[in-house]
Amino acid sequence: MVTIKEIAAECGVSVATVSNVINGRSNVSVETRKRVLDAVRRTGYQPDYVARGLRKKKTNMIGIVAEDICQFSTPAIMEGIMRYCEQKNYRTVIQNLRLYARWGEFWYENDNAYRSILNPIIQEMISFKVDGLLYVAGHARVVRYFNEVMAMPTVVAYAYTHATYTPVVVLDDENAACAMTRYLISMGHRKIGILAGKADNIHTGSRLRGHQKALFEENILYNPGWVRYGDWDRDSGYRFAGELLDCGVTAILCMNDRMAGGVYDYCREHGIQVGEDISVMGFDNQEIAQYFTPGLTTMALPLTEIGTEAAAILLERLETEEESLPNTVLERSIPCKLIERESVKRITESCDA
Repeated sequence: MVTIKEIAAECGVSVATVSNVINGRSNVSVETRKRVLDAVRRTGYQPDYVARGLRKKKTNMIGIVAEDICQFSTPAIMEGIMRYCEQKNYRTVIQNLRLYARWGEFWYENDNAYRSILNPIIQEMISFKVDGLLYVAGHARVVRYFNEVMAMPTVVAYAYTHATYTPVVVLDDENAACAMTRYLISMGHRKIGILAGKADNIHTGSRLRGHQKALFEENILYNPGWVRYGDWDRDSGYRFAGELLDCGVTAILCMNDRMAGGVYDYCREHGIQVGEDISVMGFDNQEIAQYFTPGLTTMALPLTEIGTEAAAILLERLETEEESLPNTVLERSIPCKLIERESVKRITESCDA
């Protein structure tokens, strides 16, 4: 490997000057900077970040551990993380646990299987001398691993933890569902069916609370008979659409776009026109939502913002003295955004009778 000393000797400058050029410092002449950068490109010189970290006790490297990069939410979160780190001159090292690809959703309660994959990755991150760790979950849940004392500052994105020193950045599910329900009420709807996710899911519980809150504020009674619990897939939307329609609801609020797609399927097969005969809302604003006919009104997830905020919190902690950190769980909730399309119809009270 070419060393920084060899670059300095070739250019006839000091090691400190080469270091200043590589690190973008301005106290070097234009001519010298050009000569050094030309030598760096020609020789293929790469800084030894680990050696630098051992000297400075900091490598400016951040580890990113993703539960599964194939989860629809993960790429945008990681983009937010990597973009922010790049802006702050931090490099990133990525590890993909592939938990959903390995075991679907059956690994949640299998602690031994989970740790058999995660523990070696954490040790590898430690060996890389990363300054901190960002853990990107596939779905909101409580990550038990981070109840333990971590060997480095850590932030969890898109999930929760009981760990005292581990901040989390999550969706503001409750207020998002509250806003969706208020929107339906503003469009004249009082009989609102709910196509929820799995009953024991954190997203489901938070969104159902938000729905109930909006109804309470508008003096509308909550009817548990208008709630069906699906499994987040399109088939469950199709399966429960008929039951909700038979209840006489004028709108169906789906807790994700996939299940909303199932409602569309049922309505198309039974001659029911979405946006006219029944109003439908989704949640997630996945790309397919805009191609539904009619376009699906839904709630966009702030995934990139979650990644950005998680990275910002971690880098802030890296620059803060440990004794000044709060001894409490730090939770940041990022708001969602309503995307209005054509799947919700404004109705009058007479239509709602």
